[in-house]
Amino acid sequence: MLPNPTTTPIKKTLYWAETRGQADHGWIKTHFSFSFATHYDPYRMNFGVLRVLNDDVIAAGRGFGMHPHQNMEIITIPTSGVVQHRDNLGHEGTITPGEVQVMSAGRGIHHAEYAAARCTDCRRLLRHFAAKAQP
Repeated sequence: MLPNPTTTPIKKTLYWAETRGQADHGWIKTHFSFSFATHYDPYRMNFGVLRVLNDDVIAAGRGFGMHPHQNMEIITIPTSGVVQHRDNLGHEGTITPGEVQVMSAGRGIHHAEYAAARCTDCRRLLRHFAAKAQP
């Protein structure tokens, strides 16, 4: 039986924005809510199944080349600019503000994401990675 949302207390933790990890690599400026890449905080490894909550600003025409993910649900929410996406299954497309992309990486997928080369502002997006439940 599922818990009753009206009587089950909600787990919440408040993290102030200025306490997040940060990185600036020129083409990408990012804020990490949890340990990610070169940012390590043993007290902020995840929140339940949520493993990544990054706020990224990526320069026009730049992005992440083809790279793998496994056993993750990856949610991309652009807040400005246009995200170009392609994967090793032959899917290609763009994601714009107001749209949400959900990609299930199950047993493994390779994908690439780039800010559109001709965009007038940098692409800003929120990236969320949630661990998939193990059967």
